[in-house]
Amino acid sequence: MEVTRERVAEGLERARYVTTERVETVLFLALTLEKPLLIEGPAGAGKTEIGKVMAEILGTDLIRLQCYEGLDEAKALYEWNYQKQLLRIQADRQSELTWDEVEQHVFSQAYLLERPLLRAITAPRRVVLLIDEIDKADEEFEAFLLELLSEFQVTIPELGTIQAQHKPVVILTSNRTRELSEPLKRRCLYLWLDFLGPEKERQIIGLKVPELEPRLQEQVARFVHGLRKLDLRKAPSIAETLDWARALRALGVRELDAAAVRQTLNLVLKHEEDLQKAEAKIGSLVSAAGRG
Repeated sequence: MEVTRERVAEGLERARYVTTERVETVLFLALTLEKPLLIEGPAGAGKTEIGKVMAEILGTDLIRLQCYEGLDEAKALYEWNYQKQLLRIQADRQSELTWDEVEQHVFSQAYLLERPLLRAITAPRRVVLLIDEIDKADEEFEAFLLELLSEFQVTIPELGTIQAQHKPVVILTSNRTRELSEPLKRRCLYLWLDFLGPEKERQIIGLKVPELEPRLQEQVARFVHGLRKLDLRKAPSIAETLDWARALRALGVRELDAAAVRQTLNLVLKHEEDLQKAEAKIGSLVSAAGRG
């Protein structure tokens, strides 16, 4: 089915992912141009969710590679099944095969353990490959990705180059804990995804927690927007906003006040220094949230 900008917008709406026309346009172009998409922005702004939503829009599988310090080829691309290879070698020795014949057997795809990158390349249909938090991986791993991102292929020394039959939709996310290399950026379309304003966040709360009182939805969105303006160690994510909204609903809160905030603020702020910093501002934040 042809991918159009309207279909992308409709898919985002069906998935209840509130966004902007700029984001819709970039997602459409990534699909149309078949280019990897690098999404940077603060933690909790909804970057990872875009990968999940894209898979839902396309009606396909999501393959996720979670990056971390020390990630290498063996965990990201493939490993050989050494136990299975050893059993085959023992069996072939009993048959008095030459080593060249044994090698042909054990270094074949039947003995390969596919990791996320190889699964995305060899998938029988187009999938969404989410390379999450690439900034946490080492620069060496980032360089290793360049072949995949430019040619949609990977090289396995024992088997040669494996070209994707169906180019995966590749989405990389970064919280920008370090600067990514220019070669990687050149291969990708780019999107900066920040927290939405209070009105958009109120829409998200309305979609995800519709049973919450409409006025309280607005107050929660404006209060969290005010929190994010403070110099916090970790700003509240959209997921934490939704957790807070559900908690207020469960407690029967109908109007945001200082007492309700103090009872539940640990749901949106997870560091003691942030809680202490916000404590001094609760009165003014509640007042601002209620004026809208």
